[in-house]
Amino acid sequence: MKKLFFALLMATVLPLCAEETDWQPTKDQSKAKDLVVTGRSLDVFQHGVKKEWGYKAPQQDTFIVIHPKTERKNAPLYVVLHSAGHDVISCVKCTANVGNHDIYHSPEDFYALYLDCRANAGDWWWGGMHAKDANLIKKNSGGDPMPVEKRVMDTVKWVMKTYEIDPNRVYLCGNSMGGSGTLGIGMRNGDVFAAIKANVPAGIEHVSHRMYFPPQTVPDNVKLPDPPVAVDYSAPNDGWSFGHERFVKAMSDRKYALYSYWGPFGHANNHAAIMKVNDLINSFDWLSVKKNEPYPVFTNASNNSTLPWPDNLNEKTPGQINAFFRWKNISDAKDKLEMSLFLTSSADLKTTFEIPKEASADVSVRRIQNMQVKPGEAIKWTFGAAKGEVKADAVGLISIPGLKITAEPTTLTVSR
Repeated sequence: MKKLFFALLMATVLPLCAEETDWQPTKDQSKAKDLVVTGRSLDVFQHGVKKEWGYKAPQQDTFIVIHPKTERKNAPLYVVLHSAGHDVISCVKCTANVGNHDIYHSPEDFYALYLDCRANAGDWWWGGMHAKDANLIKKNSGGDPMPVEKRVMDTVKWVMKTYEIDPNRVYLCGNSMGGSGTLGIGMRNGDVFAAIKANVPAGIEHVSHRMYFPPQTVPDNVKLPDPPVAVDYSAPNDGWSFGHERFVKAMSDRKYALYSYWGPFGHANNHAAIMKVNDLINSFDWLSVKKNEPYPVFTNASNNSTLPWPDNLNEKTPGQINAFFRWKNISDAKDKLEMSLFLTSSADLKTTFEIPKEASADVSVRRIQNMQVKPGEAIKWTFGAAKGEVKADAVGLISIPGLKITAEPTTLTVSR
């Protein structure tokens, strides 16, 4: 009888002990009383730290989840990193008014996750790295994520599981410091984020270190997943945009997908105001990119604007990189992949920019799902009447030089 009682006791106590040692955010709706998101419910959570994050002392953090207007399972997730001037509460409050940090505003049919990095001193998204502060760059340099970055990723994964999020439609965005965090955290976690969007990111040092951009090199023991498609809009007359030429070159050299827009709009966060200077910032539908689908990377495009960084920071003319390229996936089989490539047209995009009728670009293909290509493998390709053969690079990436792309959709086929 005593043995039976002991067994029953242990069966009850052991799960409780396990739950106490697990990281489990708890709801605290007291902080929600001043938050109003019209037609949508929200949950406020607080939590402590995981030992493996590496914080030197215990701390409490808050995050907020906003539900879709119509509740549903398998909804996408819109993740927001606030600027240095906000915390998670003030960030959510911004969404009450159009024009107030528009990047914070999530689509109504998405779940949205808002994280915080103001509650604890020094817990910035990107560790405080900026070209003007050598000490902080040294402190937070290298490829190893800081505790805050680990906290962000574990929180995102917890929300994905708890709210049954579509794992192929998780997106990261941010403004200023949050934009820097978006690049630094988002690019490193392409196995989680389908696409990312950075509004006037406050520095490119974070992403440069975490992605081992030059003068660093990727260590032999580090395998970086295919990164998300990245959208960046910055201003040459914004001191925080210092070094953007290094970022753009590294993205091109690594054959990472980048849609970039700029103009003299300063450190702005109001989309209507920015679009008076460059009306392309919302022209690419980044929220339609899916993590489980291939995407093309366009580099060395003939119609790219000349970068104003680093020598022409007073340039008044707006510019773009890859702004007019689009694609549509057709098939992804074991031995053959097909996707349609084309330029957007004036019928689909109203802009003050001149939309080219033809542009040439090198095209690489990432996130291939079924046609697994080995390093050095010979691959045949066709694009309209053009055809050829290329060898995959050292990591198995297929790149085809100098494709001539027009507004007429043309199928790119790569096969063994």
